[in-house]
Amino acid sequence: MKNKSQVFIWALYDFANSTYAVIIVAFVFAVFFVDIVCENSSIGDFYWSLGINISMLISAILNPVCGAIADRYSKKKQFLLLFTLLAVIPTVLMFFASRGMVVYALILFIISNIGFQTSLTFYDAFISDIVEEKYYNKVSSIGYAFGYLGSLVSLALAFPLSNNPQLLFLLTGVLFAIFSAPLFIWLKEKKINVFISKTSLFENIVFGFRKVWTTIKNISKFSNLRNYLIAYFFYIDAVNTVIFFSGIYAKKTLEFQMNELAVFFVIVQIAALVGALIFAFLGDKLGILNSLYLNIIIWLGIILFIFFFVDKDTFLVIWGYKVHYFFLIGGFAGTFLGSIQSLSRALMTKLTPFQSKTEFFGFYSLFDKTSTLFGPLTFGLVSWLSGSQKLAVLSVGTFFVLGLLLLLKVKETN
Repeated sequence: MKNKSQVFIWALYDFANSTYAVIIVAFVFAVFFVDIVCENSSIGDFYWSLGINISMLISAILNPVCGAIADRYSKKKQFLLLFTLLAVIPTVLMFFASRGMVVYALILFIISNIGFQTSLTFYDAFISDIVEEKYYNKVSSIGYAFGYLGSLVSLALAFPLSNNPQLLFLLTGVLFAIFSAPLFIWLKEKKINVFISKTSLFENIVFGFRKVWTTIKNISKFSNLRNYLIAYFFYIDAVNTVIFFSGIYAKKTLEFQMNELAVFFVIVQIAALVGALIFAFLGDKLGILNSLYLNIIIWLGIILFIFFFVDKDTFLVIWGYKVHYFFLIGGFAGTFLGSIQSLSRALMTKLTPFQSKTEFFGFYSLFDKTSTLFGPLTFGLVSWLSGSQKLAVLSVGTFFVLGLLLLLKVKETN
């Protein structure tokens, strides 16, 4: 593989943003928001899902529009820097969030999550800049492996700072900034079809929306890509819902303490790192599509197992120690969390034309973000109305089923 140094620099950004993904989205801030900011109110889950949906909806609109503008000027790196800063600065300001400051904390989360989620469009689109097509799956997997390594570092920080979460939020923003810096300094962006004429910000925004609208009208020309995006919409919705609510579920339904949550997420991150690396090779052997089928089927099995067999009193005795089922589930699920994400990104890279890579990754992110209008909202509403997070977990399975059925219509090559 050529450009190994470029791959390393690119993957280091995954290491950087994983601190935000784990500490803010999946683990500490999610629990801090529900338990402390919302004072453990029953409506906390709904507020959290509302914050997720608002940020995802705005990001969904920004992704393809900004992607089209970035392709016009070959400015992926500049857009990536803009949205990285939009994620980092509000994360640092979370240091000041405290009990009862629902609006303040929610606004900071919404802004930072818009920055984090939108930045991924430009980051993902760099894959085809740095390697040839035959390496897409391997490089995508390496990126996620670096990301989960970063997650482990984040969790290592979470243990000593568990009693001072605000300081942890501050440190998360700083680490995000430090480890993303090499990409902006040294990563090379391919320049193609650069639009030179000077135009105003308003004209660029109008261009972005027009380009997106034209692509939507002509999406039938890319029927295979369209079918994949629709399938992706449903199964990644389920994956995102698991990420957003796993910590809250463990805390409220299974009554995990903060140190137990930290151990759980360490297990998940290690397993996800291993899973991403395994499917870096297995994905090439089985084919990306077959590997995705396998992943979704196993995820369905995990959802059903949690619903029927896992509660706060379910333990196994291993070598004389009582181990909660949810720790074992975390290890198993983590393996297929890293792999389903890396495989999805690799297939998307393979199915999109290079000259419009950022724009199409904008649509990829649009389907990713808009899908979260359904999964987390469904989870939050089912949990709130029924009073049962176990029923909310079961509702996630329907999105996996729909995604699998729709994925059967996709071909691995155009």
